Amino acid sequence: MAKPTKYATLICAILSVLAALGILIGLLSKNALVPMFALLPAVAYEIYRTEGESTKWASWGLGVVYVATLIFLIFDIRLDLASFFGTSTRQVGGYEVPLGDIKVVGSALMIVLSAILFTRTRGVYTRWLSVIIFITSFAVVYLAGPESFQDLLRFGTDKVVEQVG
Repeated sequence: MAKPTKYATLICAILSVLAALGILIGLLSKNALVPMFALLPAVAYEIYRTEGESTKWASWGLGVVYVATLIFLIFDIRLDLASFFGTSTRQVGGYEVPLGDIKVVGSALMIVLSAILFTRTRGVYTRWLSVIIFITSFAVVYLAGPESFQDLLRFGTDKVVEQVG
C-alpha cells in the first residue's frame, strides 16, 4: 500500500534544508558528525517510505550502514579496509566501492545504496530522499577523508551518469 503523500513534499523540503545546513556547518567546523546527524531524519524517512522488495532491502541496508558509520565517527575508529582485505576495491550491489578508512568506506556505501535507491524506485519522494542522502554522504566523505574524496567523486559521478544516462 502506498505511503501517504499529504505532507511528504514539506517533509522532504525540510529534510533538504536540514541536510544543507548540516553540510554547511560541517564544512565550516570541519566535523563530519554534523552532516551525519543532520542526515538521520532523511535516512529514517527513506526507510519508512520505501515499499518494493529490493528498495526496502537497500533502505534497511542504508540504515545499518548509517548507524555503523556514525559509531565509527563518534568513537573515531580507524581501520584501513584496503589493508585488511588486501585489495583496493570491493563489489557491493554491482558497484565497485573503493576501500580505505572504515569511516570513508561507510560513507561510500551510503552513496552506493542511495544511488541504488534512486535508480530502482519509482516514488518521487524516495528519489528526493536518495538525492539528499547521496549529496550529504559525499560531504561526509570529504570531511572524514579528504584524501579519498576526489577518487570517490570521480567514481560516484561515473556510476550515476552510467545509471541515469
